[in-house]
Order: sequence, then C-alpha cells, then structure tokens
Amino acid sequence: MRLDAFLAKAAQMSRADAKQALRRGRVTVDGRAARDGALHVDENAAVALDGAPLTAKRFVYIMLDKPEGVVSASRDARDTTAADLVRDAYPRRELFPAGRLDKTSTGFVLLTDDGAFAHDILAPRRHVAKTYEVTVDAPVTRAMIDGFAAGVTLADGTRLAPAALRAEEGAFSCEVVLTQGVYHQIKRMFGVFGAGVCALRRTAIGGVRLDASLGPGGFRELTEDEMASLRNAPVQLFQKINTIVP
Repeated sequence: MRLDAFLAKAAQMSRADAKQALRRGRVTVDGRAARDGALHVDENAAVALDGAPLTAKRFVYIMLDKPEGVVSASRDARDTTAADLVRDAYPRRELFPAGRLDKTSTGFVLLTDDGAFAHDILAPRRHVAKTYEVTVDAPVTRAMIDGFAAGVTLADGTRLAPAALRAEEGAFSCEVVLTQGVYHQIKRMFGVFGAGVCALRRTAIGGVRLDASLGPGGFRELTEDEMASLRNAPVQLFQKINTIVP
C-alpha cells in the first residue's frame, strides 16, 4: 500500500492531510523519517505519526451503547443514526449496524464495515444469541416462561424459535435471550400474554457483554478476545436457562 493511502486509512485523515504530514516530517517508517507518499509499505512496516504507531486495519468492529431515539442505520434523513455517533472518529469508514435495535430501545449495537462478518453473525444457521433486559407492565408468570421456552406463536400465526426468559416470579423486570430477529419480536411475544414492554435494553451479543463503562452514546472497538467469542458463539441451550429464579 502507498504510504499516503496507509496514513489516510490508519489515521483517518484525508489524502491532502496525509501529504502535509509527510512534508512536515511527522511520519516515520521503521524508525526513519518518510516524506514520499508514493513509498510502498507492507503490513509489517512500523509506521508512526508524531511518534504514535499506526495500524491500517482492513475492518473495524465497534461496540456502541445506543441511546434511546437513535435509529439502527448508517444514514437517515430525519433521525440520528448509530453510525452518526461514531462518524467523527471514523470519518472514512462506511460503517453499518450488524443487526437492528428499535429506535426506542437502548444498548449494544455492533457497528462494522465488514459485510461478510455481519452476514455470518446474523445468519439464521448460526443462532447467535442476543440478551436483553426488559421491563414489562405485568408480572412475569410461569405461563410466560414456559411459552417462551416452547416457542411463542404470534398473533399473525408466526411460530418463533424457543427463547429464554429469566425472572423472579411476579417480577416486572426480566432477562430475555433470543436466537432470531423478528420485527418488534420481544414486544410481540409479551403481547401474546397480555403484557406490554415498558423498556428494553440489549446487554449482550453472543458471549460479549456490553461494556458498562461506556454509557449512552459511548463506544469502543471490540477486543481480540471479544471478536473470537463472537466468531465462535455457540447455540444457547434453552432447556438449561429457562427458569424462574427462586
């Protein structure tokens, strides 16, 4: 890769800014000052800007704590999108959410520019679990627990895959784990039992839990261990986790 292209990608700067940084001697390659943007560097070259090492990642994978009112999209003519919240930090990345979260819901949205990865973790054959904290307007019952475990049939006749519902008996707060994505799925599932959803927050995708330190609108890149966990996410064994907490 040309050095100016490497800088543009790794430092998220324009080609013009990259050329200016080179002219000013701010860039080193393998410890030596480099001013020629046409210089080709390989993936193992030690490139630094103002002494800080750079890496030209092919793709990025970002954990975002989506606030309420933000839509899970790359661009929207009316509303702030999940991609908008990270655009200043990644101005030249075409980021999109790997999976959707309702506008009124909050929590873990995974943003990436790796289409193959997004397709893989969203594929029905993978059954990558998503975990939610849910507040409902009616107490959780044994009928709800058993119904979720068996697979709820929605009002329109759609039969859903088994899901996990964890709660204290009579509680209005619970945890739900799904392995599929249907429009307004959790709201429609509780609706079958005459309950409404007051609040919904996604707390985990596969074995990766939302970083509690981020806060609404906060984000960071996934670690290597978190990426490995997502790539190897197992199918949840619902018969072991559908229980009322004593």
